[in-house]
Amino acid sequence: MRRYEDSYKQKGLRKQLVDSILQKGITDQSVLAAINNIPRHYFLDTAFESIAYEDRAFPIGEGQTISQPYTVAYQTQLLEIKPFEKVLEIGTGSAYQACVLAELKAMVFTIERQKRLFDQVKLFPFKAKYPNLRFFYGDGYEGLPTYAPFDKVLVTAAAPMIPEKLLQQMKVGGKMVIPVGGQEVQRMLRITKVSEGDYEQEMFDNFSFVPMLAGKKA
Repeated sequence: MRRYEDSYKQKGLRKQLVDSILQKGITDQSVLAAINNIPRHYFLDTAFESIAYEDRAFPIGEGQTISQPYTVAYQTQLLEIKPFEKVLEIGTGSAYQACVLAELKAMVFTIERQKRLFDQVKLFPFKAKYPNLRFFYGDGYEGLPTYAPFDKVLVTAAAPMIPEKLLQQMKVGGKMVIPVGGQEVQRMLRITKVSEGDYEQEMFDNFSFVPMLAGKKA
């Protein structure tokens, strides 16, 4: 049984992690504070606890990973989250990224297509800290039209193209951050919805994500 304890050692390692991603170019103080406030080791199997604050991805089951903290911070910084904004996240995974968004006081709606991961997150006690966090089992390509429009959309898997339905569910003035490309490497994009049917696209660094798949997996 996992014990949810956050020791002085773990807090110290987390501070070192924050310092390392600051040196790599993450400058948004609210994002750095969110990373510092969230015990990443809670989101990992106990086998990884001693290395939970290394700046790298780890497996979480079902062929999925918990993203590298730098990647989480990078995407979050690009989103420019403001308190009480509605954010749609595609790919809940371990819920670490979702909790970072919730720590920034966003209203987070996060979708997971893997039923096993979705069920694990439902039992995760740390999520109770964030009443502004809502979980859904579904197809990320479909989004959540019932809850649209969203101020921000974050995709945490590699998409072969920008999903049209997610663009439609953004508010005018809203932003989407999404890695787009092939299986090996993707380019991080930020899409701003200028008006209905009109978008501006910015290109940033290359990353490597697990693929964004359609449908739900029981």
